[in-house]
Amino acid sequence: MNTQSKKEFLEIYRDDLLNNIVPFWFPRAIDEKCGGYIISRNRDGSILDTDKSMWTQGRFSWLLASLYNTVEKREDWLKGALHGVEFITKHGFDIDGRMWFHVTREGKPIRKRRYVFTEFFAAKAYAACAKATGDEKLIERANDTYHLAKKYLLNPELSPKKFSATRPTRGLAIPMIRLGVAQEMRENLEDDSYTEEIDAAINEIRDYFVKPELECVMETVGENGEILDHFDGRTVNPGHAIEGAWFILLEARNRNNDPELVKLGCQMLDWMWKRGWDEEYGGIYYFRDVYGNPVQEYWHDMKQWWVQNETLLGTLLAFLITKEPRYEKMYRQIHDWSYAHFPDKKYGEWYGYLHRDGRVSVPLKGNMWKGPYHLPRMLLNSWKWLEADLKS
Repeated sequence: MNTQSKKEFLEIYRDDLLNNIVPFWFPRAIDEKCGGYIISRNRDGSILDTDKSMWTQGRFSWLLASLYNTVEKREDWLKGALHGVEFITKHGFDIDGRMWFHVTREGKPIRKRRYVFTEFFAAKAYAACAKATGDEKLIERANDTYHLAKKYLLNPELSPKKFSATRPTRGLAIPMIRLGVAQEMRENLEDDSYTEEIDAAINEIRDYFVKPELECVMETVGENGEILDHFDGRTVNPGHAIEGAWFILLEARNRNNDPELVKLGCQMLDWMWKRGWDEEYGGIYYFRDVYGNPVQEYWHDMKQWWVQNETLLGTLLAFLITKEPRYEKMYRQIHDWSYAHFPDKKYGEWYGYLHRDGRVSVPLKGNMWKGPYHLPRMLLNSWKWLEADLKS
């Protein structure tokens, strides 16, 4: 990839972020009446549902604070970020310290999830806001929320049981999210103690989920990393695995392109690209079976926005680190396919859910899961990585 191409891609991502994606959500999503953000939006940005996911409250607050920290010291972005963490602090936590996942517009609790992703995303938001403000209370909240999540991860008996003890499992999403959040905590809080958290997460991914004999990264394994020959155990998620791969590659870059981490991240990317890329229609599948069997989930062949976003980041970072032409080819493939199918040219933003052949399934822009996170993170990181590469 020559210098001119890098500049052109950089401009695409910067302009899409600042002139399309961020303006779609900000300030529209700010709930001046009840606090926080209203994220569930129709194609044109009109409100579909006023209920709030604490998951998306943390993610959008993190985004706005990150824009303030890395792009421009705009006071409206900072005010918007703090608007989110104020709502989280006021309405997000149950008396046991765990967070609610789903609340009403006013913040009244509806349901909680066993998993601690909501807590991790809140910790990210607190940390980014702490960097922006230097507020010691936000630093304390960031650390406390992260370590609360860690406590429940390491002590699963503290959470309500969903399954019996018949077939204990491990899930890739947990160490993958822990890894990405710990990287954010270390950077935004300038706290190197989080490197230990990063190492622990990478070791868990490598020791339990990476299967060289199958050339696969598993989504769910037995307690000791064994393959579970059942629907849930055979199902793999290329998007999660590739997201974890670029977190590992990012850590490799942070450690002067550590060769072992580069090898691990590239292996994960290579294997899951091979399993995930749709040779007939393009794009990355949502679910696949490790042995090539039919999968249980009927939406397995949908093309979801976040999966393509994470794959774009993974292929770009692999290319920037290794300079291998095959990664440039993969990167251009996922970039071209994504930009040919996901952007809504009439109302802005991207569709989230496409059929296998790229037709729009549902035109909404936000719900309890989709919001301003994966896409703007992809645009921001791609812009900044290319910028750094051009300066090197």
